[in-house]
Amino acid sequence: MILFSELSRRRIRSVSSLIKVGRTEPVMVLRVDKEKGYIDLSKRRVSEEDIQACEERYNKSKLVHSIMRHVAETLGIDLEELYIKIGWPLYRKYGHAFEAFKIIVTDPDSVLNTLTCEVKKSGPDGQEVTEVVPAVTEEVKDALVKNIRRRMTPQPLKIRADIEMKCFQFDGVLHIKEAMRKAEAAGNDDCPVKIKLVAPPLYVLTTQTLDKEQGIAILNKAITACTEAIEYHKGKLVVKEQPRAVSERDDKLLAEHMAKLRNDNEEVSGDEDSEEEEDTGMGEVD
Repeated sequence: MILFSELSRRRIRSVSSLIKVGRTEPVMVLRVDKEKGYIDLSKRRVSEEDIQACEERYNKSKLVHSIMRHVAETLGIDLEELYIKIGWPLYRKYGHAFEAFKIIVTDPDSVLNTLTCEVKKSGPDGQEVTEVVPAVTEEVKDALVKNIRRRMTPQPLKIRADIEMKCFQFDGVLHIKEAMRKAEAAGNDDCPVKIKLVAPPLYVLTTQTLDKEQGIAILNKAITACTEAIEYHKGKLVVKEQPRAVSERDDKLLAEHMAKLRNDNEEVSGDEDSEEEEDTGMGEVD
């Protein structure tokens, strides 16, 4: 239960704007009343840093639980047993099973082969003995690694920047092409840079990388190289959109925009041809 006075530090005009039934909210536990079965919570005492850390941990735990549950359902194993043998030991050792799962993506043996459990058996003399055995069977290991790699293998980010480039000097087109080559040469094997014409004078620079900061730095380097090359020939480059990570939706919108511009250019070219044919025809009649 959240007390009304613990909702916000500011004056409350509408409670529904602060909290709603069914919404997941990071809150602080103030008091636990075992007799009445109440837990007093506070929303206003949670700082922005605490909210961010809590949501990050929640999302990590949610992903870990989803993977563990899927493995348990696939193999017909009790989920709690899987946590006892794998999940909770990884939480204790790595602070969070998510960190262990990240290592499993590239090196599963270093994590899973160290897990053991105690099994009680009857000895030759009939007495009960405790034997330490591997906690993870090959079947469970294969299923777990497969699920972790499918869900946690990092996907490359697409970084894009939009620029306008002009050069009205003699051989200006060649100078622009040279500047484009300079921009692409700024890339490397990890972050190859591509530059494409959208519609004169608009161009887009793109790269794909696992490291967002590295990708942005590479595109900034490419823009600098391109600017120096075009300005050497008295051209001009203006950055319309700084390098940033883009989504599939942004790519789709760009593709649609490029297709629309191509169609518009084709229509204009067709109109010009028609006018030329009309002029020629009129000339022949005269």
